[in-house]
Amino acid sequence: MRDVAVVTGGGRGIGRACALALAARGVDVAVASRTKHEVEEATAALRKLGVRAEGFLCDVSSERDVAEMAKGVHSSLGVPTFVVNNAGALRSAQLHEMAESDWDTVIGANLKGAFLVTRAFLPGMLKNRRGRVIAVGSISGTLGTPGLSAYCASKWGLTGMMKSLAEELRGTGVQAISVLPGSVDTAMLKGSKYKPDMSPEDVANLVAYAALDAPAAMNGSAIEIFGP
Repeated sequence: MRDVAVVTGGGRGIGRACALALAARGVDVAVASRTKHEVEEATAALRKLGVRAEGFLCDVSSERDVAEMAKGVHSSLGVPTFVVNNAGALRSAQLHEMAESDWDTVIGANLKGAFLVTRAFLPGMLKNRRGRVIAVGSISGTLGTPGLSAYCASKWGLTGMMKSLAEELRGTGVQAISVLPGSVDTAMLKGSKYKPDMSPEDVANLVAYAALDAPAAMNGSAIEIFGP
């Protein structure tokens, strides 16, 4: 039986690159995204690599959406071996000028979403006693940046959640690993003051390593990647 991966935010950017990198290693992939045409295009590209692939429309901050997506993954592909929490959002504003709705959007996508998705799939992974939960965090989870208080808070929180999860998982056969990229050439970066230092594929190669090749002793690690 082949391994199965779930990749959130898998319709474009880092998520799509992660899905393709895992598929190139023979992993069947479920892609989740909020955008229909991106899901369809990503799923078609994955199937061209000879793997089983399914696409799901899902807002990861919605408990109902995540439950429906998990039900679909389990029925079509089975229990995943790898869960890649990549979906994210960014809103830029000074803290005292930020709208509550923007704060909620960022925390919901980047932190609550990772919680909901992990919670949905972890029971099956624990039953199988194998698998990896991979979070695509950010270097912003190690520092503070003016105008990005919500984003930094979400990524610091994500790293903390993953390190706590790693302690809960010790001895179960399942591991939790975070990948913390610097600036990546994605749609999210465009329009910001930051220049890209690496491609989505650079990050995806590290995610694939974390999922497939990293020793179990790396449970709890937060791996930084900055570009050449």
